[in-house]
Amino acid sequence: MAAIPKLSEPSLEAICEVLGHTEKGLTGSEIGRYLHELGFPDPSPQITKRHRLRDALREKQDSDNCANNVLRFIEHAMNPVRHVGNREYFEGERGKLNSVLAFSGFSLGEDGKLRGVVAARTLSEAEARASGLRKALVERQVHPDVLKFCRAELLVDNYFHAVFEATKSVAEKLRSKTGLTSDGSMLVDEAMGMKAGAPRLAFNTLTTESECSEQAGLMNLIKGLFGAFRNTTAHAPKIHWNITEQDALDILTTISLLHRRLDSAVRTHIP
Repeated sequence: MAAIPKLSEPSLEAICEVLGHTEKGLTGSEIGRYLHELGFPDPSPQITKRHRLRDALREKQDSDNCANNVLRFIEHAMNPVRHVGNREYFEGERGKLNSVLAFSGFSLGEDGKLRGVVAARTLSEAEARASGLRKALVERQVHPDVLKFCRAELLVDNYFHAVFEATKSVAEKLRSKTGLTSDGSMLVDEAMGMKAGAPRLAFNTLTTESECSEQAGLMNLIKGLFGAFRNTTAHAPKIHWNITEQDALDILTTISLLHRRLDSAVRTHIP
């Protein structure tokens, strides 16, 4: 393999910040074992993990005068077989590494292998490329409106605000299709409720019991979405409302379903 130019000191530092993170990074014993397995120096085994790893990788890179073995260490540590049963952790760490590696023109794939990419020039480019959540949503073919309303949040995998913004998009679509100006449960009742006869917005012809049940079910699903997620995110501090990547994927996929059903819903003649 051709010699790969040395990584910059900031890039090396950032990689070690991820791999040697105090809580989520490699353990001290793992760092020592991986360095030994690859025949790397371990000049500072007694210091903090990230600094120990930085010293080892820097010494190896300087000795080689190239980054080939530094990249080999990353692949060694991120071998998917080491993370069987912990996909969320693997994808999270892969995303963080890709945010850094993008500036050097590399991307770590799902197979744990590095490949060349066009080097990022801005933080936004790196974050967009590394966003595991956005990639997963695109693979699920979620409704474009889900991505449109929370694009900035998705770029940095901010699950809390991604869900909040996406739930707001459902209310916005209800208002745009009905001309109503209310919000929350009141908006849902006014748009889809059948207590006063035909609803302003119908998901079907409402001519059978099953169709009426579907209308009521989708109405309650939207209400539940607002109650469980939108109202919670609006009033709970982010630090007290933890949401995982898998939670975000499931919630946003549900919102995508609602957008598709709302797209096909028919506006009735009710004023």
